[in-house]
Amino acid sequence: MDPARKIPTLADLEALPPGVKGEIIEGVLYTMTRPRGPHQRAERVIGSSVGDPFDQGRGGPGGWWILPEPGIELANTPEIAPDVAGWRRERLPVLPADAPIQVVPDWVCEILSPGTRRHDLLVKKPYYAKIGVPFHWLVDLEARTLTAYRLEGGRWVELGVFGDERDARVEPFEAIALDVAGFWS
Repeated sequence: MDPARKIPTLADLEALPPGVKGEIIEGVLYTMTRPRGPHQRAERVIGSSVGDPFDQGRGGPGGWWILPEPGIELANTPEIAPDVAGWRRERLPVLPADAPIQVVPDWVCEILSPGTRRHDLLVKKPYYAKIGVPFHWLVDLEARTLTAYRLEGGRWVELGVFGDERDARVEPFEAIALDVAGFWS
């Protein structure tokens, strides 16, 4: 990084115009248009499909925090927000009330859309590996697929690609069957 270059801050994010969202990852400010309806709906459906059984314990084992677009603050990254993320409660016993989360998630899900696809694949996916996120899902709305990955030795190992399954067992949430086909309907 050029030492003369200004390091972006949270104030830079707050100054973005309406309809633009941003993240600061390893000292670089990335901006993109806010996601539209299909992206937002997929975020909600996936969040509740996983959140009901794992966060709230309805029909599943509980033991997780599942959050849409959480504000996460890590070293040299004062703001990153996966579309959906989860933490095992033994690693994050209490959600911070008035501060960003400063614990690496146990699972992240990014929803690929025209405005975020390149950023999610070329910036965020390698960053998640670098910081040690154990599980990563990429949801491709256009292809109607969910690709699941597990981090092994610093590299992503593909666990499977799911699309029309009504009872998919997808790590790290394999304790329940997910209706992946319902993500698209």
